[in-house]
Amino acid sequence: MLIRRIEQFLHETGMPWTKFGRLATHDPRFVQDLRNGRSPRPETESRLEHFMNDYRRTRRAA
Repeated sequence: MLIRRIEQFLHETGMPWTKFGRLATHDPRFVQDLRNGRSPRPETESRLEHFMNDYRRTRRAA
């Protein structure tokens, strides 16, 4: 489930949920909307997975 993967990412990185929304979707309320039952489109879900993977790779390289 996407929200679980995002919550794990937020826990791992210490990133605030509003910052995640701003960086990943340009919507600071995105994570809160997911927590409230919003279902993203498949394209958005793929973009979020890419964002999280890329962020992790970049952080490891630094």
